Amino acid sequence: MNDKLLAIMIMVWVFATEVAYSQKKVSTQKMEEVYNEVKTPFKYGMVLVPDSKSKMVDSPSIFYSNGKWWMTYIVYDGQGYETWLAESSDLLNWKTLGKIMSFSKNTWDANQKAGYLALQDYEWGGSYKLETYKDKYWMSYLGGADQGYEAGRLGVGIASTINPTKAQEWTRLSKPVMLPTDSTARWYDNGSIFKSTVIHDKAKSLGASFVMFYNAANQSSSERYPKAERIGLAVSDDMVHWKRYGEEPVVDHFYGISGDAYITKMKDLWVMFYFGANWKPGAFDRFACSYDLENWTLWNGPDLIAPSETFDKTYAHKPLVIKYNGVVYHFYCAVSINEKGEEERSIALATSVNLGKSPVKFPK
Repeated sequence: MNDKLLAIMIMVWVFATEVAYSQKKVSTQKMEEVYNEVKTPFKYGMVLVPDSKSKMVDSPSIFYSNGKWWMTYIVYDGQGYETWLAESSDLLNWKTLGKIMSFSKNTWDANQKAGYLALQDYEWGGSYKLETYKDKYWMSYLGGADQGYEAGRLGVGIASTINPTKAQEWTRLSKPVMLPTDSTARWYDNGSIFKSTVIHDKAKSLGASFVMFYNAANQSSSERYPKAERIGLAVSDDMVHWKRYGEEPVVDHFYGISGDAYITKMKDLWVMFYFGANWKPGAFDRFACSYDLENWTLWNGPDLIAPSETFDKTYAHKPLVIKYNGVVYHFYCAVSINEKGEEERSIALATSVNLGKSPVKFPK
């Protein structure tokens, strides 16, 4: 092969590669359109707080059913995580109903059961109802045996129920579906696995029906792979057997935390809301966009939510963003430190229009 022909082949390959990359990358204009659609500059305030100063609430999942809104959320009380249920008629005023995943004994997840609803209608401005699979509703959860705040070896569990609007225990699989000690663990998830989000991808873009986004930490740090939390993918065809997808994370800021993905779809564009922490000061909510669920373009503009009020002055993070009746509701975990030096953690709300100020206060 002569040099001229080789040069032509290289030029063709470079051009083809650039075209393929440009087709996967979301344009700056499209990213700005998404930002303008989802931004919520009005902080309504706290909508759900713990019932005592010894507890903290976190990580809302929200769905619509039977003319009401329902929220699952997690409570930390010093021992570990349990998952609870609340209801609302207007997305502003919430009534706690009770536990749906509680502490247990002699199980792999005895002291950590932090649940996140799965298989929700992900269309932006859609029904936000939960879909059934095999006549059950599903949830993935952060599980672990050790006591303490996200202590010990954490993995992913799967649970199901026939009625997600009732405050009763969900049925859990007896074993985790993903652990950092799995033989198939990647370099970025061999330390601990945290929150997960599962969607039903009817197009099977990644070759499977169900896609899990999860954030995880690597066990050790190196110059090439500093210790951090990153967002990766796993896939399944039955909600029980899961395989990691790809060799690299899909969102990686290299330092700090990138986590707690929440997925929606705007026509042909997937949008991932997630939070960042410590790769710049504080903790804050961001978003990324994709056409194929695998290649994500990161928003490089202003944060969607960042600390600014007394109730979220330490952290404003962990997003759940929906659009209902023309209003965007951005639920998030708000963290502050009170005058006694105690951490106060609540579920707060920001909106795209001014709905006033929440009357909810922390218990005295």
